[in-house]
Amino acid sequence: MKIDRLLSIIVILLNKNNITAKELANRFEVSLRTIYRDIETINLAGIPIVSNQGRDGGFRILDNYKMSHQLLTLDDMASIVIALKNIENFSHNKDIDLTIDKISNIVPKDKREEFDYYFNELIICDLPWGYRIDSEDKKKYNIIYEGISKEKLLHIGYRNRDGNITERRIEPMSLVLKGLNWYVFSYCLLRNGYRFFKLSRIHRIHLLEEGFNRREMSYEEFKYKSIPKNNMVDLVLKFSSKVRQRVEEFFYEEDITIDKDGSIIVRTSFPEDEWVYSMILSYGEYIEVIEPFYIKDIIKKKSRKIYEKY
Repeated sequence: MKIDRLLSIIVILLNKNNITAKELANRFEVSLRTIYRDIETINLAGIPIVSNQGRDGGFRILDNYKMSHQLLTLDDMASIVIALKNIENFSHNKDIDLTIDKISNIVPKDKREEFDYYFNELIICDLPWGYRIDSEDKKKYNIIYEGISKEKLLHIGYRNRDGNITERRIEPMSLVLKGLNWYVFSYCLLRNGYRFFKLSRIHRIHLLEEGFNRREMSYEEFKYKSIPKNNMVDLVLKFSSKVRQRVEEFFYEEDITIDKDGSIIVRTSFPEDEWVYSMILSYGEYIEVIEPFYIKDIIKKKSRKIYEKY
């Protein structure tokens, strides 16, 4: 978008003594004529840009023109860039690259070294060692992102848990990362309701020309309303001391007590579904369900079925 490019040029000029039209044209993948028009537009908006001729020539903002950087602190800017870099690792989205450049370029020169140091101090990565992001999921992500930003319908072939594929037209609203998986929160025109679609189950995807008006329901509102208030189960779980670190990382501190023998007791609540059973089973021999008894019985039956397979 032109407005994004104009803003980016202003931010770059605020923090560079000089930059040529050719450098700007290459950066934004536009013609020199477009850059000259952009510079004229910025001038007309009241930001004084001057052109220096010669070997070291280029564009710059007049030295006595000032714009406040006080809106964001250095910590704010570093936190935003760190978050964006982690998203960009997955999506390789040019818009995110551009936003990172915008924010990085408004860091005052005397704070640049401190700003760069943040990225050695704090590195956020939720992915396990050796995890590789699927290239097909990246393609789906970018198509969905375009559908969201342009408010265009998507046509998808979606595979359910049983392996059956249904053709659906959806209004994409939000991309959601939960654990190691990406989902698209959408309004499904086939089911006439809000749905989550897991990217890895989308068999094929096409961006349609047909647009839509974004509905009022947000992901956060839907998530809150969809939590089954009457389906919560209170759990008392006993863990071996061998998994203490994992338990302390997963559960809230106030839910954990340590017995005299070193075992760990956790009292917590979750919506009861297959995820809860899978979470319990993932601890293998190092967990025991104390309460409620019927959950203990469910885990016992599932463990027996696993045993019979081997």
